Amino acid sequence: MWKPGTCPLEEKAATIQLPYINSFECMRQYQNAFDSGKIDFASVIGISCPICGKPQCYREISPYKRSAIDLFPSFRKERIAIARFLCRRRNKTFSLLPIQLIPYMQYSASAVIGTLIVGLRYWQKGKKGFWGAFIEADPESLLSPWLVFGWLKMVEAALRRCHRSLCRWYKLSAISTVAGIWQNIKGYFHAFGWTERFGDLRDHICRYSRATGDFLFGTPSQRRSHEAGASP
Repeated sequence: MWKPGTCPLEEKAATIQLPYINSFECMRQYQNAFDSGKIDFASVIGISCPICGKPQCYREISPYKRSAIDLFPSFRKERIAIARFLCRRRNKTFSLLPIQLIPYMQYSASAVIGTLIVGLRYWQKGKKGFWGAFIEADPESLLSPWLVFGWLKMVEAALRRCHRSLCRWYKLSAISTVAGIWQNIKGYFHAFGWTERFGDLRDHICRYSRATGDFLFGTPSQRRSHEAGASP
């Protein structure tokens, strides 16, 4: 996976998503900075094209818009512009997705993690975590128990995939390969300090993305293409 200063991407995907590491407090701050032209994406990418590795090969093209739904501290839905670029040599595009968002998901990373923290709280009381998270959500959020279950599986799979990298910063030895999914989430969240809140979520995601050039949660387009090609 690409990260600044490393070798170019060689994936077969026609489009590639890269994490845009930033310090914006919310997506509205990001959008305001985007609209006013205050984000220097070229300095983030560097002189070399992340797809072919050639200097000064890429150029910025029209951005695309995507939905971004936050649930904490309150429900909010916005349309966010995503910066997009073209590799002239290979005629492939790549985009910079803010790390507050998750590839191919409308709900933000904080919405997903915050919801699972609520569900975990119910589960630890012997109740149904999916239902507990659902009943506490804003009705306008269109959250459902099935959606919470999908997030639970996605997050646990992502953390397991990243387990070796995460062990560099967190004590994860107590997490078992045979434990249930809520038990595993409890172990990871406890190691991250996500018990009742997740105020440092962005810091955790930034740390992982800086070290790997990848997204902590979700599957970007280039990995989707690879995984699909590996399927029987």
